[in-house]
Amino acid sequence: MFKAVRLNATTYPTDGTEQKELARVDAVLTEIEGQEPADIVAAAADCDALLVVSSSIPRQVIERLRHCRVISRLGAGTDKIDLDAATEQGILVTNVPDFCLNEQAEHTMALLLAFHRRLPYMIDAMRKGNWTARSHPGVHRLAGQTLGLIGFGASAQAVAVRAAAFGMSLMAWVRSPEKYTEFSARLGVTLAPLDAVLSTADYVSLHIPLTAETRGMIDESRLRLLKPDAVLINTARGALVDELALIDALRERRIGGAALDVFDGINVFAEPAPPPAHPFFELDNVILTPHCAGSSVESSLDSKTRGARNAALVLSGQRPPFVVNPEVLNTSRCRLS
Repeated sequence: MFKAVRLNATTYPTDGTEQKELARVDAVLTEIEGQEPADIVAAAADCDALLVVSSSIPRQVIERLRHCRVISRLGAGTDKIDLDAATEQGILVTNVPDFCLNEQAEHTMALLLAFHRRLPYMIDAMRKGNWTARSHPGVHRLAGQTLGLIGFGASAQAVAVRAAAFGMSLMAWVRSPEKYTEFSARLGVTLAPLDAVLSTADYVSLHIPLTAETRGMIDESRLRLLKPDAVLINTARGALVDELALIDALRERRIGGAALDVFDGINVFAEPAPPPAHPFFELDNVILTPHCAGSSVESSLDSKTRGARNAALVLSGQRPPFVVNPEVLNTSRCRLS
């Protein structure tokens, strides 16, 4: 019988399908919140599988997982998991990279449209009886506006399909443009250098993973490339953006605004509490949502079920469909079987 520990059970309660998937391989599920390394180690030091939604899994935790075969991320991003440490210990790291493609694309377009149509301003004006708000000078026709996509993987492509239906012009930057020439041509997306996308687009949307190389890549110098009325949209990872530089750009009205669903300086995974004192809440040219771009009843069930299935497959000696650190499979340290 295996022991599986599921983290974030308070902030992201488990679903019965998780238990069913694990029960198929005789794995018993232990549920904890586990936001602190010490709490994780106390519950999981002897586990065979660790399932995680939002907690950080640093080296100090991974090196204490004596029997763990798999760390299963019930979601897409794995930037909070020390992949090098997991690989050194022979632990497979799995994820569910496509669980919320539709939701994220829909939310990106929702943020874009909300800012474009000045919906927060219009809603506030309506509540105050200010009917003249309909003549806001910042509202323009969306068709013909340019959307610049930073990254052109599956999530960006899903946004591109939707934005094209609104008649937007599309540009994208990607590190290996030769991989995407056929799809970009079919959809009418112009692949261009990063600086060209930033300086041309009316809306810039981020769709890249957070790595050591991409952390803070939208810094002060790149923010200064944006047009004075351009809007930055981020539904990817907060740390892709230098938030202090972005706050300065918003305060000084050097860019049109920002629409953010992810943050570096606001912990939206903490248990509910009074809103933090953060400069974003003082600005009128930013739209904020609580990391809900990937959220829906369907996507939540999908991530939990498939994440648990990934763990169950490893416990049964099988390779799951998505392995984040596949290099571990070819080492003698691998704990797959």
